[in-house]
Amino acid sequence: MSKRLDYNQIAPAGVKALGGLYGYVIQSGLSPTLVELVYLRISQINNCAYCLDMHTRDLLRKGLKIEKLALVQAWKEAGNLFDERERAALAWAETVTRVAETNVPDEAYQAARTVFDERELVDLTIAIGLMNAYNRLAISFRNTPQAALEK
Repeated sequence: MSKRLDYNQIAPAGVKALGGLYGYVIQSGLSPTLVELVYLRISQINNCAYCLDMHTRDLLRKGLKIEKLALVQAWKEAGNLFDERERAALAWAETVTRVAETNVPDEAYQAARTVFDERELVDLTIAIGLMNAYNRLAISFRNTPQAALEK
């Protein structure tokens, strides 16, 4: 699979706008590791190899244990390995990412609201939307994962 085009070169203002949103998420007050876990889970759902590679590396650099990293996809079955906020964020990320299937039910919203205040939930949802946008760019234009470049 080869790269189709370089959207960074073709639409730098658009990519910069996404970067501004990324900057907003970073300063939002949400835990950086929590956000990275959400980004990884969304990238798993969307099968984005480029983003999976990037967020796996980022989580390892942040010191996430390999055992936890390996179980992100199966977080519901991982017992207490993921804390309450992580479980709530991952559940919210899944239902929002699959919005066409789930329609984000009231139960999912209520569950997220028991853990996150209004601002946190809005910021988390912005992060989820951003990662879905990045996944769609990387998949559509066939960004090559760093691991494939190192081979």
